[in-house]
Amino acid sequence: MSEARVADGSAGNTQAQRTALSDQKMFEVAIELVNERGTAKTTLKDIGEGAGYSRGLASYRFGSKDGLWMELFARFDEIWSAHLSQYLSGKSGLAALQAAIQAQRDIFTRESGYLRAMYILWYESLGRESDIRASLARHHVIYRRDVQEWIEQGQAAGEVKADVDAAHFATGYCSTMFGTIYQWVVAPDAIDLDAFFEHFAATVKAAICERRES
Repeated sequence: MSEARVADGSAGNTQAQRTALSDQKMFEVAIELVNERGTAKTTLKDIGEGAGYSRGLASYRFGSKDGLWMELFARFDEIWSAHLSQYLSGKSGLAALQAAIQAQRDIFTRESGYLRAMYILWYESLGRESDIRASLARHHVIYRRDVQEWIEQGQAAGEVKADVDAAHFATGYCSTMFGTIYQWVVAPDAIDLDAFFEHFAATVKAAICERRES
């Protein structure tokens, strides 16, 4: 199948490089269309043509829209994991929790279009059984587990109050994060993200930290 309809400077690339390039272009178009139309009105045909390729390339490459959505999800997860790892490097306990809050704040600026498209995709997937929904549920378990571990590490280090229920805190923390992103997707200008995350970090610290005697 011929991939390109437009000159993209890739003639000298290997097949693997051309495939990666066409995938990236289609991912970028998919993100734009999901943000503009939602998932239901975004077609593989429009994605392929919007990226400058034949109308059938996206179907050939991903098989179905769900296949494309899963690939977008996997790539976003890689981006988020790498982003978070930079903030968490060498940290544990309370320091890791505070770094994770900062990482979440900064991903809004770094990957705002991708983040918005992913949340539209995730919320629109909740009304039916799908691979996306199942994968999202698995990731939620991981997110809660990570936060719970940070709290438990903080308790072991004497930074976090012993009576804080780590599992319940993790559920509340993740609910706040996901809820904030949901509100931002619905009305981006309604929330001052920098002010919110500064307030949230301070509120969390005041609620869970042991007070040090001066």
